Amino acid sequence: MTSEMRIEVDDLSRPEVRALLTEHLTDMHATSPAESVHALDLSGLSGPDVTVWTAWAVDALLGIVAVKELSPDHGELKSMRTSAAARGRGVASSLLVRVLDDARRRGYGRVSLETGTQDYFAAARRLYVRHGFVECPPFGDYVLDPSSTFYSLSL
Repeated sequence: MTSEMRIEVDDLSRPEVRALLTEHLTDMHATSPAESVHALDLSGLSGPDVTVWTAWAVDALLGIVAVKELSPDHGELKSMRTSAAARGRGVASSLLVRVLDDARRRGYGRVSLETGTQDYFAAARRLYVRHGFVECPPFGDYVLDPSSTFYSLSL
């Protein structure tokens, strides 16, 4: 990604961010059974245990990612989404690197995530594996689900 991209902690107040999150939730519900959609809505992302980052090029929103603190040493990656116009430009990798750097600063021993098993999620799964995530059993409140797969990265 170019040096023109900036990544910042976000308060979810901008309409572009809300629109991308709405698009994300819509796609999750269109792709996965309702009981297998674990994406957080706006209120869930606004919780005190969640930090949200957005990536921008000038005033164009490129992507979003969040981390939910599960415990003082364990974070969960949430709401990773790249805008359609920015896909294939390294936005997701840049956001993921920023999140993992922050997780290390926080003293997390690991970061975990849940994603779908459908073909729609194949690019996301490849991204996580490229960054060192490995498949793991369900964590936190998750249970085995044929529409979900779980990954974790030891920091």
